[in-house]
Amino acid sequence: MQTAESPGPNVLPLRPPAHQVDPRAITWWRLRGLAVALVVALPQLVVALVLGGPAWLVGTLAATVVAGLAYAAVVPGVLFRIHRWEVTDEAVYTLSGWIVREWRIAPISRVQTVDTEHGPLQQLLGLASVTVTTASARGPVTIRGLAAGDAAELARQLTETTQATAGDAT
Repeated sequence: MQTAESPGPNVLPLRPPAHQVDPRAITWWRLRGLAVALVVALPQLVVALVLGGPAWLVGTLAATVVAGLAYAAVVPGVLFRIHRWEVTDEAVYTLSGWIVREWRIAPISRVQTVDTEHGPLQQLLGLASVTVTTASARGPVTIRGLAAGDAAELARQLTETTQATAGDAT
């Protein structure tokens, strides 16, 4: 018989993951937000200045710039406080999202592949992401904003743990 104090042997602990992402992730998220705002604002600016666009376009350009700056000022700090991850011998845990929070648990026995990713901004800041692909219909579990060295070590550790874990990963 299982009780709240002693879950069965196949039950994973439900608690928030222990580790935060690297503090440089705040800069990464901030730069990504500003880049998106620039991509949206630039065509508006070109139409408004070069082609003599309508006056209302100046208002939408101003709104785009203000929204982009507000996002870059506020959201990366919130993401840093929320994003968590942890890997145990039993599972990979992630907690992410700022509007819709997502808590994912991927049992080690279900891990099929482990990948690292270093985008251009991540490389500039010394960051990386680790993606753990499982047999889940929800798709892979990704831990973003890790120090590049930590990501490499995590990928190595996950590969070792997965290979030593019985299971068919399907």
